[in-house]
Amino acid sequence: MADVRQGLTRGLRFRPIGTVRSRFKEPADLPPPAFAPPRFFERSTGEIEVDPEFAEALDDIEGFSHIIVLFHFHRSGGAKLKAVPPGEPRPRGIFSTRSPHRPNPLGLSVLKLLGRDGRVLKVSGLDIIDGTPVLDIKPYTSRDRKSHIRTGWLQKNRRPAR
Repeated sequence: MADVRQGLTRGLRFRPIGTVRSRFKEPADLPPPAFAPPRFFERSTGEIEVDPEFAEALDDIEGFSHIIVLFHFHRSGGAKLKAVPPGEPRPRGIFSTRSPHRPNPLGLSVLKLLGRDGRVLKVSGLDIIDGTPVLDIKPYTSRDRKSHIRTGWLQKNRRPAR
């Protein structure tokens, strides 16, 4: 089975369809989510600039309140199997974190769509650095909402609400 999988994925390549425009110029400009002020990321705005050849693919996106943006952690600095999340005392398996240091450096953000100006999407909830390559955009729909979720080690370490 491993040989079949390697054969199918050998040469796997993604082509960016656009770029993030953000006030966050460096990874260090983003506060760790655990330490960000309340609603910090909700108020964080920016743009997703889609390359001209893909502009037509944005038709009808304006009717959605939120979008899912898949992107490349282009400045992640390499993969790790464990990472220490901000404010945590011990390393966690990389697949149980949102760390950018992944075997495949892919990120996902759900952003509020504020509007569209041609091939530029204006968004809020932006937690991505400027210049990040965008790999795909999908509408966020009711089937994406889940209830009764478990949040693993995050739930155990949740701080009381103030």
